[in-house]
Amino acid sequence: MTTPTGRFAPSPSGALHFGSLVAALASYCEARSRQGRWLLRIEDVDTPRVVAGAGDQILRDLEAFGFEWDGGVVYQSERFDQYRHYLEQLIDQGDCYACECSRRMLREQGVQSGALGLIYPGLCRTRGLAPENHSLRLLTEADQRVGFRDRVYGEFALDLPECVGDFVLRRRDNIYAYHLAVVVDDELQGINQVVRGADLLENTCLHLYLQRRLGFSTPSYMHLPLVNNADGVKLSKQTGADPLDHRNPSRLLLAALSHLGQQPPRDLEDGNPRTVLQWSCDHWNAAAITPQRSPIAETFGY
Repeated sequence: MTTPTGRFAPSPSGALHFGSLVAALASYCEARSRQGRWLLRIEDVDTPRVVAGAGDQILRDLEAFGFEWDGGVVYQSERFDQYRHYLEQLIDQGDCYACECSRRMLREQGVQSGALGLIYPGLCRTRGLAPENHSLRLLTEADQRVGFRDRVYGEFALDLPECVGDFVLRRRDNIYAYHLAVVVDDELQGINQVVRGADLLENTCLHLYLQRRLGFSTPSYMHLPLVNNADGVKLSKQTGADPLDHRNPSRLLLAALSHLGQQPPRDLEDGNPRTVLQWSCDHWNAAAITPQRSPIAETFGY
């Protein structure tokens, strides 16, 4: 029997916040409730966006809230050789090509935007540009529609050529794209269940398509309702979400459980965070998670 294996994969572009805690908790419970493994990966592939010290702070935050992960911490910045290997495979297969188009150039040409940004119309597909000093894009014309069944949001699909176009796997500055890195890492780490925020639903369709091109396995996916601030905006580092407060971790864990539709007893607030996590795993009910966004962030002062 395959061991359930999940992961929490934050970006060290800033501190963890309440929305991060929700994602960490759900992925942890989903793995541990099935006697599975929970891995920690620091997604620092986009090196210019890394904030000094943020990776170490993430580890301290998780420890303060009682989380324990299996094995060592994986850092994407140490895995560039793997990304290069699989990118070369795609080039050899004829699935990837070099492109010189910048966002500014595409906007000036009136290229339309979709859910994930500018919809690339394939301007460089047949130009035969050298890979050096150019971005590398994945051809998407082979599959018209990619879909999956999410464990919270149900059936979800995206027409890649119409909504996204050929997407970038390596930028012109030689930085590997999130899409390539996360797909390669999940495969090589044996991740078979992915739990993350609903803002990545569309991205999952790209990842499924890339998995097929590389001959990888496909995990199960569970996307979580986003946490909004008092203004109705998703909590994120970009919107200035407050860092996690270590003064009462059990209280915040209970708030995260409530956001996820769980019903923890209030007296757990007086316990230590590991007691809360143990209760969470013992009573975990993924079916209680609903797609609706919760005002829990506002309720608890976030």
